[in-house]
Amino acid sequence: MKTKLPHTIDSGHGEVIVFKEIIHEPDGDKIIIEGQVQPNCGPPMHVHYKQDEHFHVLQGTMAYQIPDQKVGYLKVGESVTFLKNTPHKFWNSGADELILNTWAKPANNIVLYLSTLYAATNTQKTAKLNAFDGAYLTTMYKNEYDLLEIPSLMKKIIIPITFFIGKLVGKYKKFDKKPIPIK
Repeated sequence: MKTKLPHTIDSGHGEVIVFKEIIHEPDGDKIIIEGQVQPNCGPPMHVHYKQDEHFHVLQGTMAYQIPDQKVGYLKVGESVTFLKNTPHKFWNSGADELILNTWAKPANNIVLYLSTLYAATNTQKTAKLNAFDGAYLTTMYKNEYDLLEIPSLMKKIIIPITFFIGKLVGKYKKFDKKPIPIK
């Protein structure tokens, strides 16, 4: 399931991402992304196990946090890079729209993962995932990404059961041509 770029996704809850282009580099592909984040919005605490993620502020103020560290703030022209395996979250801490120039490297499955994640949250009244797509993403891409605010009991019991039921009733046929998860 190869996505043509540029490709825009909307969480339905204050975040829009435009996957702009892939730059082929000797040590892996880098995907260039533009992020538009409304005030007080941003993703929950998460981690990329296989890729670095970089943010450069073009407009607004970005707050970010790594567990057990003070909140950091970036203004226009400032940047931060989260290396793989570094849990983090960010949000728009200002009153105006936050616009970010971002990249992730290597690109891996980030387009599919975030597109599916945003499509799943976009159908909900809150930024929570619908159960079956959430179970699919959490299970299939667990070696690449993790949403750290999902309770442990849910990850160990409820999500595997939901994933199994989803497979039984054919909820995942839409992912038949999906990229293979990275081990």
